[in-house]
Amino acid sequence: MFSLSGDLKRRKRMTTGENVFKLEVSDKMFSDNEDVKLHVRIHTGEKPFKCEVCDKMFSQSGDLKLHMRMHTGEKPFKCEVCDKKFSRNKHFKQHQMIHTGEKPFKCEVCDNVFSKSGSLKQHMMIHTGDKPFNCEVCDKVFNKNDSLKQHMRIHTGEKPFKCEICNERFCHRATKILHMRMHTGNKQFKCEICDKVFNKSGSLKKHMREHTGEELFKCEVCDKLFNKSGSLKNHMRIHTGEEPFKCKVCDKVFNVSGSLIQHMKIHTGEKPFKCEVCDKVFNKTDSLKEHMRIHTGEKPYKCEICNERFCHRATKIHHMRMHTGETPFKCEVCEKVFSKSGSLKQHMREHTGEKPFKCEVCDKVFNKNDSLKQHMRIHTGEKPYKCEICNEMFRHRATKILHMRMHTGNKQFKCEICDKIFNKSGSLKKHMREHTGEELFKCEVCDKVFNKSGSLKNHMRIHTGEEPFKCKVCDKVFNVSGSLIQHMKIHTGEKPFKCEVCDKVFNKTDSLKEHMRIHTGEKRYKCEICNERFCHRAMKIHHMRMHTGETPFKCEVCDKAFSKSSSFKQHMREHTGEKPFKCEVCDKVFNKNDSLKQHMRIHTGEKPYKCEICNEMFRHRATKIHHMRMHTGEKPFKCEVCI
Repeated sequence: MFSLSGDLKRRKRMTTGENVFKLEVSDKMFSDNEDVKLHVRIHTGEKPFKCEVCDKMFSQSGDLKLHMRMHTGEKPFKCEVCDKKFSRNKHFKQHQMIHTGEKPFKCEVCDNVFSKSGSLKQHMMIHTGDKPFNCEVCDKVFNKNDSLKQHMRIHTGEKPFKCEICNERFCHRATKILHMRMHTGNKQFKCEICDKVFNKSGSLKKHMREHTGEELFKCEVCDKLFNKSGSLKNHMRIHTGEEPFKCKVCDKVFNVSGSLIQHMKIHTGEKPFKCEVCDKVFNKTDSLKEHMRIHTGEKPYKCEICNERFCHRATKIHHMRMHTGETPFKCEVCEKVFSKSGSLKQHMREHTGEKPFKCEVCDKVFNKNDSLKQHMRIHTGEKPYKCEICNEMFRHRATKILHMRMHTGNKQFKCEICDKIFNKSGSLKKHMREHTGEELFKCEVCDKVFNKSGSLKNHMRIHTGEEPFKCKVCDKVFNVSGSLIQHMKIHTGEKPFKCEVCDKVFNKTDSLKEHMRIHTGEKRYKCEICNERFCHRAMKIHHMRMHTGETPFKCEVCDKAFSKSSSFKQHMREHTGEKPFKCEVCDKVFNKNDSLKQHMRIHTGEKPYKCEICNEMFRHRATKIHHMRMHTGEKPFKCEVCI
C-alpha cells in the first residue's frame, strides 16, 4: 500500500516533468526512488526474486509473478470472441488484433503492415539483407530462427514428421504434405494446355517449358541451359572454382551443399546402403547403384563415335571430350582450359597457394594428393622404382629416369650458346640466365628480382607476414623451412659451430661468422649516406631505412607501415590477440618478449632502475620516472576542462 501523499507526489512529478532521481551510471532520469532501484539491477545483475519451483531468478517481483503462471497454468486474460486464454496481457492484446484486423506496425520501405513488432523486425531483414542466424556446422545464414532450426535437421538427421500411411519420415512439414499427395492423389497444380496435373507448383513450372520451349537460365561461359536459377548458380561454381561449403572436420570444400552432406558421412562412418551380393556398404544410394554394375556387367553409357561403353555417365562425358576436344573448364586467372573440373580445381591451387593435403607425420602440406603419396615414402622408406642396371632403388619415377642417364650417358638438355649439356631441363634454364642476365621473378611490392620462383615466394612472406612453418615445441612460426630447422636446435641444444677464440658455440655457421667480427673488429657494411659502418648486413639495411624513410612492411588491417619485419610482426599481434611469450613460472602470456622480461622481474625480484636522489630501486623504468616527479614536483598532465 502507498500513502495518498506519496501517490500525489509521484503524480505531480509525472505532470510537471520533475525528475528528482538521476542514475549516475547511465544518466537516465527517474521520478521515483523505487524506479531507480529497479533500474540499477540492470547494471548490477541483482536478481533477488527466486522461483521456488525451478530456481530461476528475476530482478522484479512482477516478472516472477508472470513466470509462475507457466508452472500453475494460470491464464487470466480471456478473449471474448473465441474464448482463447493467455497468461500475459501482451499476448492477449496481440491476439485481439487477429479479430480486429489491427496492424499498427508499418514498414517504412514498402508500406507492408504487421500486427506484431517482431513480425516487422523479421520483415525488415528482407530489405536490409540481415541474416543473423548462423549454422555452426556449414556457416549457412538465415533471417529467421525457425529457418535455422529446420535447416539443422539436415545435419542432425532429425525427421519429426511421419507419414501415417507408409511410415516414411520427413525433415519438414511441407515435404510431408507434398508426399501425402502421392497417397491421396491430390494433385492440385494443373496444366491449362494439356490438363496434366502435378503435386508441386515447381513441377508445373518446369513442365510448362516443354510447351513454351523456354530455357530461362543460360551459362555465359559454356552456353549450357538450365530451368532453375539455383541450378545455374551451382553450375557456375564449376567455372569459377568457388566452393563455399566447408567441412568443419577436415576443411575440405564443396560447391554444393549436398556434396558436403554426403561427405560428412565419411567422418561419421554412416553407410546405410548395402550391396546384397558382396556386403559392401555405401553412404549414397547412387554409389550403390553404380557399384551394382560391377556385378551385373551393365555399361549403359555408350560413346556414339567409337562405340566404347561405360558404367558411369561421368566417365563417358570425360571420354567424349577426347573426341571433341572440348575444354569447358577455364581458369579465370590465366585462361588455361581443362576437360575435367578436377583438373581445374587442382590447377587453381597453383594460383591460390591452397594445399589441402597434409602429412600426418610432419605437417607438410601439398596441393595434390599424388604429391602427398610420394612424400609419404620419405617417412615409410618405400622405394618402389628400381634401376635395372645397378639395382639402386628410388622413391620417385622421375629420380630413377635422371639416374638412368648416368648409365646411358644421355644428357639431352644442351645450351645453344656454349654447348654445355645438362641432364635436367631446370639446370639448363638456370644456366641460361648466366648468358642472358635474366631475372625472371619480380616482387610486385618492392621490385626486387629473383632467379627462382621459390626464392620470390619466400621473399613475399616478408611483405605478407605469412609464417607457415610452426615449431611443435613452442608454437613459434617461421616464413622459411630452413629457419624452423635452425630454430629446432634451440630446443635440442645442438650448437655444432664453436668460436676458436672464446669457445662460444652457435647453432648456425652464419652466426659464428658474424660473431667472429667482434674479435676481428671487421665492419664490412657501410652506409653510403653517413659512412657509419656495421658488422651485419641486416643492421645496415635497417639503418638505411632511417635515411630513406622506407617502410616496406604494411599492416593490411589498419594500413600502418613499419621499417622492420619484427616491428610489423609485433604490431600484428595487437590485431590477432596472439601472445606467444609465456612465463614458465605462472603461465601468464604476453605479445612482446620485452613484456615477458619485465614480468619475470616480479618472480626474480630484480630491480635494475635506481633513483639517484633517494636510492629506491624499481622494476620498471616507467615506475622510476613517475617516482622522480615526487622529487622534482613535475606535473606534466593538464586537465583541458578546468584549466
